[in-house]
Amino acid sequence: MRLRKGKRQKADDRPGAEHRPEVPAATPGLAVELRGVRRQYGRGAGAVHALAGIDLALPRGTFTAVMGPSGSGKSTFLQCAAGLDRPSAGSVRLGGTEITGMSENELTELRRSRLGFVFQAFNLLPSLTVEQNVLLPMRLAGQRQDRGRAATVLAQVGLADKARRRPGELSGGQQQRVAVARALVTAPDVIFADEPTGALDTGTAAEVLGLLRHAVDTLGATVVMVTHDPAAAAWADRVLFLADGAFADHLERGSAERIAARMTALTGRARTMAGAGAGAGAGVAA
Repeated sequence: MRLRKGKRQKADDRPGAEHRPEVPAATPGLAVELRGVRRQYGRGAGAVHALAGIDLALPRGTFTAVMGPSGSGKSTFLQCAAGLDRPSAGSVRLGGTEITGMSENELTELRRSRLGFVFQAFNLLPSLTVEQNVLLPMRLAGQRQDRGRAATVLAQVGLADKARRRPGELSGGQQQRVAVARALVTAPDVIFADEPTGALDTGTAAEVLGLLRHAVDTLGATVVMVTHDPAAAAWADRVLFLADGAFADHLERGSAERIAARMTALTGRARTMAGAGAGAGAGVAA
């Protein structure tokens, strides 16, 4: 991982280009690359700066966890990095492809064919079988539905004998394994996981995280996971800590205890800053 401070790019002469920086060349070997990414909601005094200039480079075949206090920008980061939301400024590349200027149709196609998603809610279609749920990304992308590929990924997540079952016949942990298999079926450039163990008990959560770890170590997948759980983050190669829309710290191969301590310190600083800001505002008002 590399955290960098990017330089502001000069605008070209195309209409509206003054609002878009030049797109720098992709860096080979990177699965996720963000340069100067900002996300602002609203305008004027009421504007919320959810991301305040993110520079990030994640190599292929790595497992990265993103943590931060409530309101730090974790969800916005994931949405912008995965093409689910558009940054107000900056550049996002996935698998070497610049996605910032893509149309909605192009982004939809990219998400279906080159990205995998695992959410806290399993998001399985109850009317489809396990196999059909796994093959859904291929079906939506208009690709041939490769049942052999579905069997392979279901075997990888320990559900080779559940292909004909419906999601309602499975436990919560098994349903999340189906979601992991669905994320793997297209051999995506990146798997984005948003609180993937939030609805699971501790033992089942460890099984699912072990699958994501296995996907990185054995299958060469790249995983970016947003989580609030230090025990979940400890499965990652590195943990990035967000505060006020920017990366404030990082930890390589940290234990759950070390990660929790960093989060406690970061949350404490955030509360102190919030209190200081409120006090200053009161002073001005007085």
